Amino acid sequence: MFKNTPLSNPHSCTVIIVAAGQGTRFNNDLPKQYHVIHGKPVLRHTIEQFSTHPDVTKIQVVIAPGFQDLYEKATAGLPKLLPPVIGGATRQESVYRALQALSLTKKEIVLIHDAARPCIDHPSIDQILSVLKNNQAASLGIEISDTLRKTDGNEYKTIIDRQNVYAMQTPQGFHFDVIRTAHEKYKGLNFSDDTALVTEMGIPVFIVKGNRMNLKITTPDDIMIAEKYLVPPALIPRTGLGFDVHAFGDAAETIRIGGIDIPHSSCLKGHSDADVVLHAITDALFGVIADGDIGSHFPPNNPDYKGKDSAFFLEEAARAVRAKGGRIVHVDTVIMCEAPKIGPHRAPMQQRIADILGIPAARVSIKATTTEELGFTGRREGIAAQAIVTVLLPDEV
Repeated sequence: MFKNTPLSNPHSCTVIIVAAGQGTRFNNDLPKQYHVIHGKPVLRHTIEQFSTHPDVTKIQVVIAPGFQDLYEKATAGLPKLLPPVIGGATRQESVYRALQALSLTKKEIVLIHDAARPCIDHPSIDQILSVLKNNQAASLGIEISDTLRKTDGNEYKTIIDRQNVYAMQTPQGFHFDVIRTAHEKYKGLNFSDDTALVTEMGIPVFIVKGNRMNLKITTPDDIMIAEKYLVPPALIPRTGLGFDVHAFGDAAETIRIGGIDIPHSSCLKGHSDADVVLHAITDALFGVIADGDIGSHFPPNNPDYKGKDSAFFLEEAARAVRAKGGRIVHVDTVIMCEAPKIGPHRAPMQQRIADILGIPAARVSIKATTTEELGFTGRREGIAAQAIVTVLLPDEV
């Protein structure tokens, strides 16, 4: 029925990543695929290994219902992703739903991988793709080295011969028509993995020797092992500079500066709340990732931002930095005005900015200066602010 016809493009492939499990054995309210290792969820580590592989063209992730928000946060900014598919009651049903969502030709290659295996490496992917050039099914597997015994529930009795016994890993790879047919034929049953389905159809599965680094996270102990294998990316420091000016506006009882309201006779004039300090820091954060400025992200002619709390702009800028793997280290600001006096309000400003950015208040510096009655600030026509931020970013960003 299925012939081992050589593929015209043997290395191009689509990847299904199964992330629909609830992880009951992980013994945590948060499913293991969303547990954070070195600042990134396990799922993101896994996807990145495939999204950075040159022969992977599309990635289809299967998620559990109710986890859309966690998924979106975990995958923000990643390339090659198709819209996620909601999984079923079993792993087999989840994979089948993913296969149904794909539009592929019969001989295209599909790799199916567990989200909880974040340590998969490119050489292993290369080996699977190479084998699938002339075989319809293949899987990573490791030889069993431990002595195996089978129990009747009370006593360990039978010793199992471990010769030629393999523990199957993922990714498991197939020609699309083979794996789709297998899932359609055995729909509603519950096989242990995808190779079991095609084996049941009489199709041989080529085993590619894997490695023990490609562990499947099942218990909290596995997280500690994965942390050793997943080397954090090299981070380099970058700085961003922001500057903003706002004129005084109408008479008021308070003015918004540095995220807090302090007593003053005039407010600042602007489309949003005109918080000159938060605007300067926002610009600096966008600058550190070379992604425009506050005006390009939040145009002043957009009515949605009329009177907007500038904390929103700063949160979005910080989110953009973190989406690129950045870690905000320090914020240094200078506020230039004759009045109001900043010193009495320095600590609350530091705390508010720190809360918005999710960093300790000790990493936020607020300084103030007059301009000796020179210029527009000296004439008490407005306030200016300058900010410099320091961020650690992956070297490749």
